[in-house]
Amino acid sequence: MSRQHTLLMPLDMHLHLRDGVMLETVAPLSSYTFSGAVVMPNLVPPITSKESLLAYKERVLLACGYGVDSDNFEDGDGLGGSDFEPLMTLFYQNYSEDFLQEVRDDIFAIKLYPAGITTNSEGGVESFDIETMRPTLEAMARMDIPLLVHGETDGFVMDREAEFMSIYKLLAENFPDLKIVMEHITTMAAVDMLERHENLYATITIHHLLITLDDVAGGMLAPHLFCKPIAKRPEDREALLKVALEAHPKVMFGSDSAPHPQHRKEACGCAAGVFTAPIALQLLCELFDKHGKLENLQNFVSDNAQNIYGICPEFKEVILENKEFKIPERYGEVVPIYAGKTIAWSIEDVI
Repeated sequence: MSRQHTLLMPLDMHLHLRDGVMLETVAPLSSYTFSGAVVMPNLVPPITSKESLLAYKERVLLACGYGVDSDNFEDGDGLGGSDFEPLMTLFYQNYSEDFLQEVRDDIFAIKLYPAGITTNSEGGVESFDIETMRPTLEAMARMDIPLLVHGETDGFVMDREAEFMSIYKLLAENFPDLKIVMEHITTMAAVDMLERHENLYATITIHHLLITLDDVAGGMLAPHLFCKPIAKRPEDREALLKVALEAHPKVMFGSDSAPHPQHRKEACGCAAGVFTAPIALQLLCELFDKHGKLENLQNFVSDNAQNIYGICPEFKEVILENKEFKIPERYGEVVPIYAGKTIAWSIEDVI
């Protein structure tokens, strides 16, 4: 007899929705099962102004199935329905306090990328000169605007996140009132940092809980598992699993679901990104169930984020069932993780 497990108000605290046709393809897949998601700003060009932010939010809501009428977002047709909130972010620059005051009510956080370290990050931070950054970061702390960080250097690919720990330390100690989130952590070093600084938090993806570098390149190259930060060693995965399965209060789920068309993944110069959005909750249920920790999944996918950020998401009840589900070969032009494979949990209903 199959079992069911209910999740209330699931949240994806790190999501790439892209733009244009890709946005229209992937946004409804997240808005169907999640109450909200933190939407990344690394478009081309990146989201750095109030005008571009509001225009992008409107496109996201339209893609999710909302009709737009002046300042009001009304329900429309589509898979996404009406119970999804895109939590919008700006691409980090050294913004003035006046600008931050102007956009405060329209943004959830600001996302910092080191220059050139990942997809569409060429306009990111060139050097971490604390005094140059201080006016912006101190203003963010006063206004309670979180700083979300892609934490990698430009060193050897397996060491990039660990090398970035000194920068997290620098930021955390210089700006103790600033909420800093280490995005999509992949290493034991990052897990250790959670206990060292009160103002450091972290998101963890489903794919980094499942794979190591061996899955990506240990046999035939698996382009749909290639991402940045790259999957690491088994001992790193075990450290991530420990804090995720126990729902450590400073960690939360962020899919880092990053869609690319199939022709950009299965190509020379393979694009970095794993697409997990439509099957993330099913995979999480399977993983937590396998380890006997299903009772902790609610905290990992919602409650911790609510507590960390002080947010109250749109109500949504997702009922999952311990019933086999075959992952589609593709969603539009995008190939998901484990395409064509059968997993143990499926979505039974969304209320």
